[in-house]
Amino acid sequence: MMRKKRHSSVEKVAGTTAATKAKKSRNSSRQPKEAAPEEASETAFATFVKKAGVSLKHNGASHEIAVDQVVFQKRIQQQLQKSPRYPDILKEFITDLEAYIENPDRFRNCLLPCIPQPSEADVRSVSSFQESLIRMLLGIEMLQTLIISTLLEKLPEFMFDGAVDGGLNIPRMIINQLKWLDRVVDTKELAVKLMELVSVAPVEVQRDIITSLPEILEDSQHNDIARELNALLQENTQLTVPILDALSSLNLSSSLLTEVREAVMATLAAVQLEDLPVVVKFILHSVSASNAYEVVSNLRQKLELEQCVLPPALQASQIRMKSKSSAGSASTAASGNSQDSVTLVLDCIKSAVRFQKTISEAWLKAIESVDDVEDHKVLDLLVLFILHCTNANQSRRGAERVLKLKVRTGLMQEALLQKTFRDYSQVMRGYFPSILALAQSLVRSPDPCVVPFGGQMYRHSFTAFDSYCQQEVVGSLVTHVCSGVSGEVDVALELLCSLVMERPSEMALYAVFVKGILDYLDNLTPQQIRRLFHLLSRLAFGQQEQGSQIQDDMHIVIRKQLSSTVPKYKRIGIIGAVMIVGSMGALRPKGKESQSSSLSQETLRQVTALLELVKSSSESSPEAAALYYDELANLIWSSALDPQVEEMIGMSVLDDFQDDFVVDLGPDIAGSFIFPACAMYNLEEDESQGGIAINLLPLLAKETQNKGEQQSQIGKQKQQKLVSPLCLSPFFRLLRLCEEKRHQGDLEEIDALVGCPLILTNMDVVDKVDSLSKAEREFLCTLLFHTINWFREVVNAFCKQKETEMKMKVMTRLQNITFLQMLLERVLAGTPGYMPPVSNFDGETTDGISFSVPVNKAKKDRTGKKRKAPGKNAPEGVSQPEEATEADETQQEQPEKEKEKENRLGVSLTAYRPFFRELDMEVLSVLQCGLLSRSLLDSELHTKVQEEVVLGPTELVFLLEDMQHKLEFSLTAAPAKRAPFLKMRADKTVGFSHLQQRSAKDIASYCVQLLPALCSHLENCHNHFQTLLSENNGIVDGPSTDVEEHQVMSSGYQLLLQVINTTFSWSGFSQPGQRSLLKKALGLLAGRLKEGGPELTLEQLVKHSFEYLLNFRSTMPSLSTALCLSQLLSTVSEKGGNPGAYREQTASLARRFLNQSWVTASGEKERGGKFNEALHTLLSIYLEHVDDVLKAVEEIAGEGITELINTSKDESSASWPTLNRQTFLVFYKVLMGELEKAARKIPAGKMSDSSEAQSEKLLTWNLAVRDFHILVNLVKVFDSRPVLNVSLKYGRLFLESFLKLGMPLLDYSFKRHKEDVQSLLKTFQLSTRQLHHMCGHSKIHQDTSLTNHVPAVKKSLELFVYRVKAMLTLNNCQEAFWMGNLKNRNLKGEEILSQRSQGSDDDDEEEEGNQELPPPQEQSDDEDQEADSGENSRISRREDSTEDSD
Repeated sequence: MMRKKRHSSVEKVAGTTAATKAKKSRNSSRQPKEAAPEEASETAFATFVKKAGVSLKHNGASHEIAVDQVVFQKRIQQQLQKSPRYPDILKEFITDLEAYIENPDRFRNCLLPCIPQPSEADVRSVSSFQESLIRMLLGIEMLQTLIISTLLEKLPEFMFDGAVDGGLNIPRMIINQLKWLDRVVDTKELAVKLMELVSVAPVEVQRDIITSLPEILEDSQHNDIARELNALLQENTQLTVPILDALSSLNLSSSLLTEVREAVMATLAAVQLEDLPVVVKFILHSVSASNAYEVVSNLRQKLELEQCVLPPALQASQIRMKSKSSAGSASTAASGNSQDSVTLVLDCIKSAVRFQKTISEAWLKAIESVDDVEDHKVLDLLVLFILHCTNANQSRRGAERVLKLKVRTGLMQEALLQKTFRDYSQVMRGYFPSILALAQSLVRSPDPCVVPFGGQMYRHSFTAFDSYCQQEVVGSLVTHVCSGVSGEVDVALELLCSLVMERPSEMALYAVFVKGILDYLDNLTPQQIRRLFHLLSRLAFGQQEQGSQIQDDMHIVIRKQLSSTVPKYKRIGIIGAVMIVGSMGALRPKGKESQSSSLSQETLRQVTALLELVKSSSESSPEAAALYYDELANLIWSSALDPQVEEMIGMSVLDDFQDDFVVDLGPDIAGSFIFPACAMYNLEEDESQGGIAINLLPLLAKETQNKGEQQSQIGKQKQQKLVSPLCLSPFFRLLRLCEEKRHQGDLEEIDALVGCPLILTNMDVVDKVDSLSKAEREFLCTLLFHTINWFREVVNAFCKQKETEMKMKVMTRLQNITFLQMLLERVLAGTPGYMPPVSNFDGETTDGISFSVPVNKAKKDRTGKKRKAPGKNAPEGVSQPEEATEADETQQEQPEKEKEKENRLGVSLTAYRPFFRELDMEVLSVLQCGLLSRSLLDSELHTKVQEEVVLGPTELVFLLEDMQHKLEFSLTAAPAKRAPFLKMRADKTVGFSHLQQRSAKDIASYCVQLLPALCSHLENCHNHFQTLLSENNGIVDGPSTDVEEHQVMSSGYQLLLQVINTTFSWSGFSQPGQRSLLKKALGLLAGRLKEGGPELTLEQLVKHSFEYLLNFRSTMPSLSTALCLSQLLSTVSEKGGNPGAYREQTASLARRFLNQSWVTASGEKERGGKFNEALHTLLSIYLEHVDDVLKAVEEIAGEGITELINTSKDESSASWPTLNRQTFLVFYKVLMGELEKAARKIPAGKMSDSSEAQSEKLLTWNLAVRDFHILVNLVKVFDSRPVLNVSLKYGRLFLESFLKLGMPLLDYSFKRHKEDVQSLLKTFQLSTRQLHHMCGHSKIHQDTSLTNHVPAVKKSLELFVYRVKAMLTLNNCQEAFWMGNLKNRNLKGEEILSQRSQGSDDDDEEEEGNQELPPPQEQSDDEDQEADSGENSRISRREDSTEDSD
């Protein structure tokens, strides 16, 4: 259609063009004769113009005007009107004008501005700027229409000429004459003619005409012309920009504007790239507040920036083409221009956002409403940067909030960020300040989910931008490191390390910035100091020359710290020096042939000198020496060192260890000590004489004696170097790792150490601990700590050995550890205030005292008051199932009273965990051995053990407990990363320094590898308890039950479930990259039940895993174990796509456990704080998963608690055996909490609801209010303070939910369901009155924990009164509402007479006809109705507020 029109237009104009050319040639041939001026002077046009004050000039000179424009126009008009030939003179005038402008030069002159005539007389009356002659004539209304016709007829003559005569564009000059006329006589006709011209003109002229339309036409024509332009826009995309420019300037009706905008939006995909900014600008500038969100959402969907930018591969290929041939230049220019076009589009969005509040809100809402990862685009990120950058309408905060929300929910992922930086780096550069600010905000966030995204923003900014931005990124990361907030510091250091690894040459330029962190070392933990020195030493001693400038600074700092006498600074020096050794002595990659495999002699000399310096600096302090050994061990374990360095370290370590700690074992041990010395725990039967031993007791005795001498100022200078037993375990770890590295994992040279004895004392001394002096007891404790730590390091060293004999020895050492821990508990129970020796030397304080003593003292003081060692050693499985951890190997005594149980907690080794050496993750591989149950032991024990390596229950518990600690530390996300006001950080990280060097993914993968072994143990525990139940005919505490074994096995059972639950709870499983690991883990569980191939879907795997775990429900030994199983099932069910499918099974399982009577192995009912805690969680799980919460609450409250009320003091409810008077508060709190939560989930009433929907919601509220009434009235029977507290707290919350969600429903359903509404309010009134009585009771007893709730409760009660009144008024029943005084009463209903005013007002809101109902006090609706009712109520309200504040 468009083509036809264009074609005909050319034909139409062809004749005129030919004629014009002929005329031109005629005129040009006539010009030299100079006949025209004479002819012109005789015409009416020339005469009139001359008389009016304009001199027509020729030969290219401008026309001169001697009078003002207005005067000229007035004179012409007067001459025309006064002419005897009027009105014919008008046509004559125009004919003469046409003849005059037949000459192109004259026509051009008439279009150009006139100049003032240099006449002295009139110089002041003529302004400096004058319009053109044609424009002045257009201002004369009687001539205007005729002249416009002439001009528009003249215009086609010049349409195809382009710019002529010195660059003047005649068509454009003609159009300019029509702009901004004071009045257009026939605007409609003008519009028609202009559009006709547009239909035939070439593109350039079309553009000029269209863009000028708003300046030519009057407002009355705007809507009509807009419709035509809209139609034209659909036909000709070449005119998009001018049409939209024109439409933007037209004054359109809102409906037409919407129509035009929709049409433009529809063509968005087909728009030329260079036109896109104009289109976006038009769309955004044409929105109103009401449709902003809709328009922006539509624009967001259709704007595909990804199609605007060429992928990097194509860009690269185009650049290659350009280098080969010039033909590629256009395409590469296009690829560069595409980024410019995107920049312009974003600028349009930026200006729209800045100047229209609604648009910034609409963009935020549009981005926020996207709920699928795939739907998010690069545009979303760019717009968030724009909103943050402009901060229009406080959008900075909004952009930050939306970005955090999207990252937290996983909808915006690192892939999108990477794509944005890769394809739009040039565009992003303009928003760098915002990117930096957002990255800072994310990294500082206390939410660990968003921190990595902030780190990626930093990383990509450094990679994609110029050196200025890189400098800013490094500066910002350094600021994070210096902030002292642990999470922030860790992320920033991690990023700096990765940048140093990935871009060493660029980072080397900013080494001076990073060096600045050395001034803030006080704020960093040892692990962070390690990372810092690692990256600094990489910069300083790496391959890059730029970084070498900070080498001297590094050496100065290290020497300064090492020479310090303050342990903290010496520790920093040791860590830093070892990291520098790691960088200087690192194994170099293949390089120059001459030095491809070894370090230069100079470097080796420097490394040796530095190690010697550290060694000599740390000799004076055993803690410093031990830290040095540990740090060096970490370096050897984690880094690839040059073989020369490894050999040099390894040889010296082996020799020194033998000299310091190993002695030959003779028949007698020389020396006299506090306790008689003897060799213990020898596993080498054939080498009873002539073997070696670890010289522990003599060294400890010597150290103790030396400390005494130092304190008494005697013999300080006698000995330069004292070998401390403190260094034994660290030194052995270093030795073992050196041997592993040098011999590729073979420990044959030191395997004698696994079975060699230690010189200790006979452990029978533990039985006489009460008769020992304080010093002797403390010496014995220290000896035990050192022995246990030695065995822990031995297990660390040899756990990976494959030979059966070595495995047997490792298992024996584990048994030694558990036995010694039992002895240690007994000794510690009798040694209050004892401070153990430090074993983890990179803690916040090397002596360990500052943060550990208070905790331990408190615990030990408590136990010290009533010292009964055997009683304290009982396992905590009974009273503390979740921590049935450390007491695994102890002897079980008869359970004692609660106080005794609390005393036993005092010697739990959990508090002493920081004083034991860290076990490596590899030790957990021992779990892959079978489980040996003590009930299966017989006289053939020894032969069985020798045939197969098996794990005893006590050792199983010991390993599981350690595993659980590790998983909680690594896989459980910290709730917040802000530094607490009082720093308690060390407690959490101490003892995990090796674990911190592994990623959470590695640890999760290792746990998944262990899953088959864990499942085997789980099945063994299940079988053990099943056998036990069958032997005892289903009785838990039967005569054949071994109480101690029962405790240990239940602890193991519970720990197994906890460990598997912690593994599956790892948040990393939700990341796309870990899906295969999750499937593998679930496959291992599912495979225990039925063999399934890898073809099973995730949902099927979850189903089979759930079924497998459900089988363990029949053998739960305690409620805490049952809770762990319920939590594990809940965790596993959430891993599939449909967790709702398992709700019913989870609920029925929880109910089964709640309906079970839990008895300990000794026959007592389970009770105590831990039991109540587990019961609380289990009941919450039941109510969260049950189909109908309100019915479940009614069942427990109406049946279970009613049964309890009717039983004797120590009895339980028949239908809910776990419900008794001790656990009532637990049940009450959970029931109230879940009821309030359920009320919040009831949908609010809407006016549009059908009658059935209203009935359904009313029924739900009726049930909720009935449950609330039952629970609130229980306070009359159980009136203890905690119950009242729960009732007031949740009563107010329930009331607020009712006001917010229930009252709107009553508003709309009152007329249709009057009886139901009245019944509901009557029931609710009884509950609110009871709340009022509770408030009165709280005030009388002046119990602050209760009175704190009173003001808020009273406020809600008063709101309720007025809300009911509003509802009745809305339904025209206000006459049914009245108020009376409600007397203050206590819980028993007795009147409180202590107040001057006898009551607070009350109200009622019955339906019409309630005038016949009983007196006010009976009918009153709510408690705190201090509403109005005259003077009385006002006094009452003032008194109440006074009391409330009390």
